Amino acid sequence: MVKMEVPCPLIFKIVFMVVVVVVVVVSSNAVVATPEFPAMFVMGDSIVDDGNNNNLNSLAKSNFMPYGIDFNGGPSGRFCNGKTIIDFLGELLGLPYLPAFADSSTTGGNVLRGVNYASAAAGILDETGRNLGDRYSLSQQVQNFESTLNQLRSQMDENSLSQYLAKSLVVIVLGSNDYINNYLEPSFYTSSYLYTPNDYADLLINHYTRQILTLHSLGFRKFFLADIGPLGCIPNQLATGLAPPRKCVFFVNELVKMFNTRLRSLVDQLNANHPGAIFVHGNTYGALNDILNSPINYGKSQGLNSSLFDIDNYGYIFAGFSVTNRACCGMGMNEAQITCLPFSVPCVDRDQYVFWDAFHPTQAVNKILAHKAYAGSRSECYPMNIQQMISNNNLSS
Repeated sequence: MVKMEVPCPLIFKIVFMVVVVVVVVVSSNAVVATPEFPAMFVMGDSIVDDGNNNNLNSLAKSNFMPYGIDFNGGPSGRFCNGKTIIDFLGELLGLPYLPAFADSSTTGGNVLRGVNYASAAAGILDETGRNLGDRYSLSQQVQNFESTLNQLRSQMDENSLSQYLAKSLVVIVLGSNDYINNYLEPSFYTSSYLYTPNDYADLLINHYTRQILTLHSLGFRKFFLADIGPLGCIPNQLATGLAPPRKCVFFVNELVKMFNTRLRSLVDQLNANHPGAIFVHGNTYGALNDILNSPINYGKSQGLNSSLFDIDNYGYIFAGFSVTNRACCGMGMNEAQITCLPFSVPCVDRDQYVFWDAFHPTQAVNKILAHKAYAGSRSECYPMNIQQMISNNNLSS
C-alpha cells in the first residue's frame, strides 16, 4: 500500500471549509440554544394567524395553494406566500415556529416556547368578522390562553411559572378587521350608524384595554402592541375605486389613525400605572407607509448606493419593491376584487410586491416589519423596541 501524505496547510484548509459549511447550515436552519425570551404568545388576526382557522367553519382560510408557495412545508394556514412577521420575529429571538392553539398537537411540552392564538377575521370586538363565519375573537383568544395556562401549571411550580410569564413576550396584532370587517361594512354591521369615528375608536380601545389588563393579571409583563397599518392603501380598498390615481383611500386611513393615536396614549397610561411591566406600541402604520412611499429604498444596501441588490440574512436577493398598489394573487381591479382563491396562479416576482393578496403583505414585507419591531427606532417602537425589552429582561434576572 502506498502511503500518501497530505501537506498540513491543505488539511487546515479542508477542515476550515468543513467547519464553515457546518456553521452556515446550522445557522440557517436552527434557532439559537438560549432564546431571548423563554416564550412568545401571539394574539391577533390573519396577519399573524398560522393555522387556527384551518378547521373552523369560516371563509377566512388559507390552508391551500398558492398560500405558502414559498413556505417550507407549503400551505399551513398562514395568509402569506411565505413567513409571517411572527415567524421572522421568532427567528430573531431564537424561538421555533409557534404552534397554532387549535392544532391537536399543541399540548404538553409543545406549549413551553409559546403558542399562537391568532385567528383570521378576528377583531377586538366579538362581533367583528361574523360575516366570514367562525373565528376566535380577542376575548376568546384570551380564554384560549387560560387553557394553555392550566397546562403550564402542570409543568412548573408557581414561582417558576410566575417568572416564566413575566419574562415571556406577548405580541398582539389586532384592529384591522374591526374596520374592514365591521365599521366599513354597513350592510352587515350597524356600528357606523351607532358610533362616530371617534366614539368607535374609543369603543375599541376600551375593549382592548380590558383584555390587556386580563393578560397582565394572569402574569404577563412584556407586551408588544402593534397598531393598524394604512388600510386605505391595501389592494382591497384601492379596488373600491374611492381613491384618486396613485393615492390611498384617505378617509379609511383617517379612521385608522384615530385608533392608533389612542393606542399610543394607552401605552403611556399602562406603563405609568403598572410599574414592573413594559408595554410597547409598534408603529405598523408608519413602517408600512414608509415602504409604500419609498419602495425602492428597501432594496439598497445601507451605505452602498451603487449596489443594485441586497442579500439579506435569510439569503434573499432583493432589489426593492416595484409593485405597491396591487396584489400578487387575486383577480379584478388591483388584483383584489376577488382575493387569492385555491390554485390561483400568483405573480412570479413575489419579492417585488408589497401585497401578497387583497389584504396581506408578502413575506418580503413581513421580514422588514419584523426587523423594525425587533430593532426599530423610537418612532417605530415606543418607548423601546423588542431588543431593548430583552435588555430589561436580563437586568431583572
